[in-house]
Amino acid sequence: MSYQVLARKWRPRNFEQMVGQTHVLRALVNALEEDRLHHAYLFTGTRGVGKTTVARILAKCLNCETGITARPCGECAACREIDEGRFVDLIEVDAASRTKVEDTRELLDNVQYAPTRGRFKVYLIDEVHMLSGHSFNALLKTLEEPPPHVKFLLATTDPQKLPVTILSRCLQFSLKRMPATMISGHLTHILEQEGIRADAAALDQIAVAADGSMRDALSLLDQAIAFGGGAVTDAEVRDMLGGISREHVFGLLDAVAAGEGRGLIDAVARVAEQAPDFEGVLDDLIALLHQVALAQIVPEAVDSVESDAARICALAERLSPEDVQLYYQIALLGRRDLPLNPNPQAGFEMVLLRMQAFRPVEASAAAGGGASPRADAAPAAPSGETANARDEALAAVSAARPAQKKTIESGPALRPPAPTTPPAPDPSPAARPVPATPVVEAPAAPMAAQPTAVAEAASARDVSDINWHTLVNQLGLRAMARSLATNCSLKAIEGGRVTLMLARAQESLRTRSVEERIEKALSDHFGEPLKLVIEIVDHVEDTPAQAVERGVAERQQAAEQSIAEDSVARALRETFGAELIPGSVKPLTSK
Repeated sequence: MSYQVLARKWRPRNFEQMVGQTHVLRALVNALEEDRLHHAYLFTGTRGVGKTTVARILAKCLNCETGITARPCGECAACREIDEGRFVDLIEVDAASRTKVEDTRELLDNVQYAPTRGRFKVYLIDEVHMLSGHSFNALLKTLEEPPPHVKFLLATTDPQKLPVTILSRCLQFSLKRMPATMISGHLTHILEQEGIRADAAALDQIAVAADGSMRDALSLLDQAIAFGGGAVTDAEVRDMLGGISREHVFGLLDAVAAGEGRGLIDAVARVAEQAPDFEGVLDDLIALLHQVALAQIVPEAVDSVESDAARICALAERLSPEDVQLYYQIALLGRRDLPLNPNPQAGFEMVLLRMQAFRPVEASAAAGGGASPRADAAPAAPSGETANARDEALAAVSAARPAQKKTIESGPALRPPAPTTPPAPDPSPAARPVPATPVVEAPAAPMAAQPTAVAEAASARDVSDINWHTLVNQLGLRAMARSLATNCSLKAIEGGRVTLMLARAQESLRTRSVEERIEKALSDHFGEPLKLVIEIVDHVEDTPAQAVERGVAERQQAAEQSIAEDSVARALRETFGAELIPGSVKPLTSK
């Protein structure tokens, strides 16, 4: 007997054998058990997720000789003939090859006749979106009022191309892509039944490559069995799929973390010797960065083999969370742009070089001197265009944080202004006003230039005379450390401890490395070792971030008021009944 491919051999014969799609199966089973049957069903979803399989099982449920049931016997003549594809009352049509209106009319000419053997005459039309407009018109009337002995089962990968008149006459079921873990588990079960040895890592690769399609996964599994001579191993599946070993991916990220350009180019050259698909290599690098980020925040969530887990944890200690997030964002953008580069290897190199170019100054220096980039020292201020570009990228990474939402949406806040010379401080603390909108990027002043009144007040532990808004701008904090500081308010300075209050909604801003940077900056500013303590409270008043939001809102309100009072706008309202659209007016950005 000729070999039968796994996709056909292991095609489900009933709903119990289906993998996934429980939301669809539940609705169909309930309808069959309660005898609430519709005359037309539409199954949608990407290729290989089970659309026609579900339709054939439903046809078997409708025509099983034991009666209409959600559990067909699989042994009667009707069930066997449907499984073998020769049941006379199941008419399967490939709409991709029969698009003409004449084909549709010929098909529908026999609708009026009763089924030959079964209980229902079932029309299964695959890729129904390929029918022509005239074919849909010919189908429409029959689909709206079919004879009681006819059921229509339609399947398509592109429901957007179906006329709404067709959609409105069908019960629509959307089949989902299958998770890689579900596919991998099913492949493991199949190989156990087939008696074929396989590596778990190899099946994971196949499951990811299948991209949610069980049929594609089974086809790749067939190919892997043939490629490996009856066994499915990790290395052979990687070669078959054109990927590279995990060792090379770790080597690339190690080279980026080391910050040494020569080593990075050599690592890319070693990868290029494997003639890989560089888009796939970048996908592997993105997946590794995701695992490193998980190891930093939720270590128990890292899903990897033991040897990989050790290296992932080592990278998590070596890299700062900010760098990991920045590398991830750069890799995603590079993945999008890589097809535009005529030389894929050069494009891949540029992505990695961009990761190094946007490293903090102190991290680059530490890497060059053999120290870890994740040093506890407070970050030095990057200079020039590199600093501004890094800040914009970090702002994009943290855009989802609640406290920064309005500031980010305002537009001008995303563009750090050019450094300006701070005004001369007023020697009298009482006469110094609280700024409505603190400067977004104020350079750190040297110790000799710090306001005497502020330093004296800190030494005296008199918090009432310390302006936290001004102090934050003088600390020279950047990126995530500045974001945390601007969302806090100062509570006390006593006993060598600086106590800040942070709202519970912004608690996600806290990380140990960020708090250490703020603590170091405060100690340097006041010239004495200080311990930072952050108290979590339900609500915080008068933080620098809130002042920025108020300033943005005030500028927006002033801009809208200015337009409302403009003579031209007033004339347009009076003459044509024009209305000002809220939010359409943007204040001018001050230079």
